[in-house]
Amino acid sequence: MLQVRPFTQASLRLAIVTAAALIAAGPWPARAQTAMARAALAGSITQVRISMAQAVRMVEQRFKARVVRAETRKDGGRTVYVLRLLDKSGRVFTVRVDAASGQIL
Repeated sequence: MLQVRPFTQASLRLAIVTAAALIAAGPWPARAQTAMARAALAGSITQVRISMAQAVRMVEQRFKARVVRAETRKDGGRTVYVLRLLDKSGRVFTVRVDAASGQIL
C-alpha cells in the first residue's frame, strides 16, 4: 500500500522558493534570443549576408569543434561574429567571421 507523507516545513519552503524563482525568471524563450536577433532589432546590423547560425555551422565543420559562445560585434564599421569554440582535446579558441562575406578573419 502506498503511504503518502505530509510535506515537511523544509520541503515546502524549498518548493515555494523554487516556484518563486521560476516565476521571476520569466519565459525562457525571451532570454534565449541570440545576439544576432537583438542586434537586428536594434537596427545595428547592416549588410549581413550570412546568419549567425550559418557562421556557426561553417566554423564547427571547418575546425571540427563545438561553438560554446557566439556574439555579434561591430569592427571598423563592419559586422563580425565572434565565436568561441571547444575542440575534442579541450582547447578553447576564438574565431571571427565577417558577416557580410562569410570570410574567416
